[in-house]
Amino acid sequence: MMTPESRPRLAAKARLRFDRPSQRYLLLYPERGLALNPTAAEILKLCTGHHTVRDIVERLAATYADQPQDVMQREVLAFLGTMMDRGLVKDV
Repeated sequence: MMTPESRPRLAAKARLRFDRPSQRYLLLYPERGLALNPTAAEILKLCTGHHTVRDIVERLAATYADQPQDVMQREVLAFLGTMMDRGLVKDV
C-alpha cells in the first residue's frame, strides 16, 4: 500500500515512452500498454524511487494550483495503488 512517504518506482517490466504520432505518453509492459493522460504521465515520470508521494503531490500542486492538496494526494495515492496492483509500480 502506498503512503505519502512511499518512494514509488516503475517496475522493471514497465517502460514509459513518448509516442510521437499520438503526442502522448504510453506505459508499456509485456504484451500490453496504457495510453496515459498528461497528469498520469507526469506522475509516472516522477516515479524514480527518489521522490516520495508527498514530493510528487507538491510538484503537481505547482501545475494544478486550483486543486486542494489533500484531494490531489488522495487521487495520486489511488492512481499509484492501481498501478501497484497491476505490478507496474513498486515502493522502494
